[in-house]
Amino acid sequence: MPVLETLGGALFGAVLQLLFDKLDSHQLLHYFRGRKLDVKLLKKLKRKLMDINAVIDDAEQKQFTNSLVKQWLHEVREALYDAEDLMEQIDYEFSKSELKAEFQSSASKVSSFESKIIELLDDLESLLDQKLVQDFKISSGVRSGLANNVSRKTYESSSLVAEEVIYGRDEYKEIILNWLTSDNGNHNQLSIHSIVGMGGMGKTTLAQHVYNHPMIKAKFAIKAWVCVYDEFDAIHKSSDDSRNLEMVQGRLKESLTGRKFLLVLDDVWNEDRDQWKSLQTPLKYAAKGSKILVTTRSNKVASTLESNNIHQLKQLQEDHSWQVFAKHAVQDDSSKLNSELKDIGMKILEKCQGLPLALETIGSLLQSKSSVVEWEGVLRSNIWQLPIENSKIIPALLLSYYHLPSHLKRCFTYCALFPKDHEFDKENLILSWMAENFLQCSQHSKSPEEVGEQYFNDLLSRSFFQQSVTQDMINNKTFFVMHDLLNDLAKYVSGEMCYRLGVDIPGSVPTTTRHFSAIKNHVECDEYRGLCDAKRLRTFMSISRTFGMSIQDLISNFKCLRLLSLFDCRNIKEVPDTISDLIHLRSLELSHCHIKRLPDSICSLYNLQVLKLNICIFLKELPLTLHELPNLRRLELIGTYLRKAPVLLGKLKNLQVWMGGFEVGKSSSEFSIQQLGKLDLHGKLSITNLENIVDPWEAFVADLKNKTHLVALRLKWNLKVNSEDSIKEREVLENLQPSRHLEQLSIIGYCGTQFPGWLSEKFLLNIVFLKLYNCKYCQWLPSLGLFTFLKHLEIYGLDKIVRIDVDFYGNSFSAFASLETLSFNDMKEWEEWQCITGAFPSLKQLSVAGCPKLKGHLPEHLPRLKELSIYRCEQLVASTPAIEIEGFLVSDTLLESLYISSCSGMNIPINHCYDFLLKLVINQCCHALMNFPLDLFPKLCVLSLNKCHNLQMISQGHRHDHLNMLTIKKCCQFESFPIEGLFAPQLETLYIEEMEKLKSMPKRMSALLSSLNYLEINNCPRVELSEGCLPLNLKYISLLNCFKLVASLNKGVWGTNPSLESLFIGKVDVECFPDEGLLPLSLTELRINDCPNLKKLDYKGLCHLSSLQTMFIRNCPLLQCFPEEGLPESISELHIEDCPLLHQRCKKQEGED
Repeated sequence: MPVLETLGGALFGAVLQLLFDKLDSHQLLHYFRGRKLDVKLLKKLKRKLMDINAVIDDAEQKQFTNSLVKQWLHEVREALYDAEDLMEQIDYEFSKSELKAEFQSSASKVSSFESKIIELLDDLESLLDQKLVQDFKISSGVRSGLANNVSRKTYESSSLVAEEVIYGRDEYKEIILNWLTSDNGNHNQLSIHSIVGMGGMGKTTLAQHVYNHPMIKAKFAIKAWVCVYDEFDAIHKSSDDSRNLEMVQGRLKESLTGRKFLLVLDDVWNEDRDQWKSLQTPLKYAAKGSKILVTTRSNKVASTLESNNIHQLKQLQEDHSWQVFAKHAVQDDSSKLNSELKDIGMKILEKCQGLPLALETIGSLLQSKSSVVEWEGVLRSNIWQLPIENSKIIPALLLSYYHLPSHLKRCFTYCALFPKDHEFDKENLILSWMAENFLQCSQHSKSPEEVGEQYFNDLLSRSFFQQSVTQDMINNKTFFVMHDLLNDLAKYVSGEMCYRLGVDIPGSVPTTTRHFSAIKNHVECDEYRGLCDAKRLRTFMSISRTFGMSIQDLISNFKCLRLLSLFDCRNIKEVPDTISDLIHLRSLELSHCHIKRLPDSICSLYNLQVLKLNICIFLKELPLTLHELPNLRRLELIGTYLRKAPVLLGKLKNLQVWMGGFEVGKSSSEFSIQQLGKLDLHGKLSITNLENIVDPWEAFVADLKNKTHLVALRLKWNLKVNSEDSIKEREVLENLQPSRHLEQLSIIGYCGTQFPGWLSEKFLLNIVFLKLYNCKYCQWLPSLGLFTFLKHLEIYGLDKIVRIDVDFYGNSFSAFASLETLSFNDMKEWEEWQCITGAFPSLKQLSVAGCPKLKGHLPEHLPRLKELSIYRCEQLVASTPAIEIEGFLVSDTLLESLYISSCSGMNIPINHCYDFLLKLVINQCCHALMNFPLDLFPKLCVLSLNKCHNLQMISQGHRHDHLNMLTIKKCCQFESFPIEGLFAPQLETLYIEEMEKLKSMPKRMSALLSSLNYLEINNCPRVELSEGCLPLNLKYISLLNCFKLVASLNKGVWGTNPSLESLFIGKVDVECFPDEGLLPLSLTELRINDCPNLKKLDYKGLCHLSSLQTMFIRNCPLLQCFPEEGLPESISELHIEDCPLLHQRCKKQEGED
């Protein structure tokens, strides 16, 4: 078993490199000489740091076998961080003196720098003088901080199958075998298949099974398995002992020429393209059909090797996880496990999150344990507490960490600040790294944000992050997650540096903690008091609405903060002037706080890079000297509406502003749109009250055309303000031309008669979403069909549009090539839609609503249309795709959903099968429909029939296996369900309302509607239950104004083992309720509403309800009291509303009940 012996070296390396850079800077030397400080101290400090650097690699290797070495390393880390803090203090004083000529550092502060360096030198000297340092090996050369020379005992994999059975990988195995045995592909190039996944995912095991499969033996003349590690030299050495590359390649070529080979490169880490090219050279002489199978943890490696196929190996599903676990814990004999052990085993599965090696490790640990206590002990334990000789997973995961370059190790370790299952917002994480000075921006061509993006993508490529299933569709954001065991790894390597309040072991926070987060809400003040000893904290991140300490205390306690995030701490209403004491601060977040102002002193935080003030609803202005923050790069004001902004913000050349909203003021003292001109705006921008612009030139000065980082733009006029000057309004909009990089555009309440020229030309090449809303005076639409990438188009309330003709398509045969959703709504005068062949080839959703004058045809050939909605189009008696209206029929369609509402002339002919429809909603139309034959809609999942005035029945001849939801409302002639009963075994929801002629529920519901769990029937006074009992799966019933139906309920109606949990009874004319035995034992919630004559609750009908927890009684004016015997003891919630007699008796301390 390999023991990976080194840990954390890169953390020291990164700090050391930063310190070397600082000590070599001309600024530091200039400051020291200008203040007559001893420059020799800097040279001494550098020499001491170089001495530390020389021995630290070996020390890190020995820390696991020698606790004294581990303690020595902790002390070194603290000294290095103190040195970094000191260098930044000197930097701050230098920056302050450069920016403000009149500023001079106080003599005491200047002299304190010397004394602090002397103190630091003493600490380093003391550390280097310790006896154990003499035993450390000295590494050669000054470490760059990027180097990652890791010593380790190697563990080579072989082609021999270690695990006879492989679980949950059959699909992957079949795909790879098909690839290996097929002769498809480009025969002129090597065919390469990469298996990618995090450590412990089973890549090598899968490759072993494929390599040894009987199908493979006869396929290849030569088979070779090479465990590669770092260098491709391993392949050369495995074939030849010669050190001469040319000789090795020559012999490889000779061996392979004309022969077909299979080469497995296991555990590849090397990302050097040149080395790979060198390896490829002799391999190309092999016969066609030769294959290379690669296993790696890095997508970048797979890309470097120019893989034809890349397979991401995913976590095991629960059933396969159990198979792996049971194999190692109980030798596949699950009968050895009682129910308690099985429950614990399932919890262990959750902990391992489908990682095969973790399941094997913990399963093997439990082989010799049979008691519940022992299994619970393993469940509670941390996998990182296991002895390394008992674990394969610890070395496997540590290996991933060791192979990270130095700069990525520090970024990964910082993730220990977040809890398991945390969904990472990539942008925010990068900003956090930037605040901690983790991003090495030596390349001046790249911004810190770009460097951070590269760092994150590298970690993602190496499987440290995975894409989350959660997505923010509104903001087009993807989130990322980290496997729980990698989160544990980050915590393991960070040691005491990161502490998570609400997650980590409660108690006093270690004094060496540098990064702190408060994860849970309502954290008590006492828990924060334990934090005060960690004086050198660099990160304070809180997401608790009730922040547990005052901001004054926070500032006075933690002077070394780089990142301060008080997101949603609503008890913070004021920021004190002492905020200026946080001279190291680079990121400040006060979003969702109730602050009214920021102190002017904040403008002396010269290191501040990020200021987030989103949704600060009480904040109305910013300090006028905010432009004096020379390093400010990002200002967020999304959802915060200021009355005025600092006019000189544009002087900050690197500043990115995320505004969200901008209200154009009515006077010069308020916001003028011209203020936007000099700002580098990012993200989304909504500009409102555009009617307040007096001179169109002001809109031109806003310079939206050059705001290349704006993704979405919303332009809104207030229609309540009458504007007769349509020419001025058009000039304003013309001058608000956005950048060609814009993706989303909304124009709302525009008062001009024409849209601007830039909306008709091929200018907005990247526009994806376009909304034209309430532009009531525009007489024609622009040529929107030319927008190649437009996916979503909404046109609402354009009252003057009468005709849409070929100009709308831009005279293009491939008009609207990418459009997926198209909506027209509230077009009062629109009469004709001229359609052209070939338009809308990608359209999936079409909605036409509130167009009372529209006649003629909708587009006929829409090959990808899935959803069609037609609402309130009274004169539209025309053909619609796949539905025959007035003799037109298209049967070759992908249409799945059809909504027709308030279109009196429309009907669906019942003369052929609609086997493509999954959802059908008919509302207030199709009045010729008397019988709805379910058999003609065999795949329908959702059916809603509302106000179909002549509909009398639903008929059925065959079982319907897809119907999941059925709604029938206000069909006044409806009388019956199918004669033999409604046979829909997948139906879960049945909703019936206002059916005056309906007398009976469907027959044999228990047998034919076996999946029904939600039943709601409203205002059907004649309905009764037919024979048989209700479905046993029924969980919720609501009966409103259904007196006969309630009366027909009896004890036998619930069946032998009912599941009913919630019952709602309303508008029933009864004096006493419920009858004895009426309600089932399973009931947990009972609601009684609007029963004007109810006087008594029957104890005999309630006393047996031992599961009843919640009871609501509303608007029962004659109900005087509860049963004398009381209510079931199980009730924990009782709600009484509008029951005056009962309310009086139930008053606290006064009432009789």
